Amino acid sequence: MSGLTVFLDGKPVTLAELPLKGGGQAAVFPVVGDDGIVVKLYREPPGPEQERRLMRMLTMSPLVTRPTDASQPPELAWPTALARGSQGEFLGYAMRRFGEPQHVQLIGLFTRAQRLKLFADRADWRFLLGVAWNLAFMTARMHYDNLVIGDFSSSNVVVDANGFVTFLDCDSIAFNDRVTGELFPCLMHTTDYSSPERQAGGPATRATDEFALAVLVYQLLTAGNHPFGGVPHDSASESTVKDNIAASCSYVVRPERVVIPRGTIDPSVLPPELLALARSAFGPGVHDPATRPPAEAWLRALDKERALVRVCPGRPLHAFGSHLTACPWCARAALTGHDVFNGPAAVPVPGAPSQPPVPGEPWPTALKVALLILVVVILVVIAANA
Repeated sequence: MSGLTVFLDGKPVTLAELPLKGGGQAAVFPVVGDDGIVVKLYREPPGPEQERRLMRMLTMSPLVTRPTDASQPPELAWPTALARGSQGEFLGYAMRRFGEPQHVQLIGLFTRAQRLKLFADRADWRFLLGVAWNLAFMTARMHYDNLVIGDFSSSNVVVDANGFVTFLDCDSIAFNDRVTGELFPCLMHTTDYSSPERQAGGPATRATDEFALAVLVYQLLTAGNHPFGGVPHDSASESTVKDNIAASCSYVVRPERVVIPRGTIDPSVLPPELLALARSAFGPGVHDPATRPPAEAWLRALDKERALVRVCPGRPLHAFGSHLTACPWCARAALTGHDVFNGPAAVPVPGAPSQPPVPGEPWPTALKVALLILVVVILVVIAANA
């Protein structure tokens, strides 16, 4: 069924009657007859500042210099046109469509049922490690282009079957207009991924992005566990993730302070270098933004580990870090009866290689080389400006 007609660059398009998704401030509608784009309409009339923000964004082309191949979607669902009503009033904007089944929210990787449904036999720990790498790379590139994500969460990022990530809701990104110098701040944030200074009303910064990135990487590497879950022993009432972040109470750093939720995966599944970054982010980094690992640090550590992943000989979906001498997922399944990755028992094949092909490898070899060169350039520029 058809709904509202809006104008994109003066061209009328008809929106579907029902939105694909909706939030408190806006809803996203498919376009009748065009599966390639969607239109985001604000529920309340947007002010002139939001219209000016979108107009300035249309003059920008962020991340265009990154090397890509034909299989990689854009890392940003950037606005492509303003949406106006019949009288020329500003209603919202159009962007490329990144929806199911080709793209799913990152949060879909945090539960076994969703991983199996959406990614079948691809989403093992090696795949999650690759997604984390892509997420860290996207963050580093956005910061290199002087963009701050601001509202960074598992619901604002989608991932495809190859592990590529795309950030949605770009209209909330913080940036300085390169022509006028005007600051367009990010006014939105998601509490479970917000650092204490952000929760207290502070601005979105690279450091607040780095806190959210650390949480997301940790969740990916533990198949969905939030590092600030649980209830502190000294809590008088049920504590929320937001409360635990504000109190700098993470079981990853101080497990003795927290009643850890049943079924939580032990942090030791993270390789030592990655676990050290997590403990820095969730310990001193909670209240001292300067000590939070930058995206580039996560990128280096994740890239190193991707080359070292081991695969369980008994269950092909049981991949794990090379620092472990035995499969942690088999041990967990034997102890709890719950298989995090639900890998079927493997049937040995004579003469088969000990390591199966990499599932969900996000980057071709030539592209990885180009990306690593770009990362080095980013690090040199950052060091020169420090």
